[in-house]
Amino acid sequence: MALSVLFFLLLAAAATVNATDHIVGANKGWNPGINYTLWANNQTFYAGDYISFRYQKSQYNVFLVNKTGYDNCTIEGALGNWTGGKDFIMLNKTQRYYFICGTGGCFNGMKVSVVVHPLPSPPKSAISAEHSSKKSAAPVAARGFGSLLATSFGLFGLILYDSIWT
Repeated sequence: MALSVLFFLLLAAAATVNATDHIVGANKGWNPGINYTLWANNQTFYAGDYISFRYQKSQYNVFLVNKTGYDNCTIEGALGNWTGGKDFIMLNKTQRYYFICGTGGCFNGMKVSVVVHPLPSPPKSAISAEHSSKKSAAPVAARGFGSLLATSFGLFGLILYDSIWT
């Protein structure tokens, strides 16, 4: 049983290895009077990354809104809201996201819009290396997440087999 828990922890860790956590405002956090447009323009967001907001939860919050809500600082029809003070939000779609503070902070600059891009393709050298290694007689043990997943499922299958038949 302990090994199956380890397997799932390994799988979860492997799935998030390449994700970046973009802390809004960096060391200034989610507060009034900060140019979040400038901050966002200096970041590159990819599908699977996180955007996190750090703020005093008794004073501020975060709302995911549409463009109209962003432009007008309104939370009507909000698509999501967070109030924890240390909120991690996965950017799982390639699109533009709009976040505002719903306690009035939006009118003091507490709003940020980010564009999420698809994951870039692997470099051609990595693809060429993979194709050339497929031609060799010796099997290649590891090829990224797919191999980790296959290996993990194989290991899990052996553990499951062992626990059922012994």
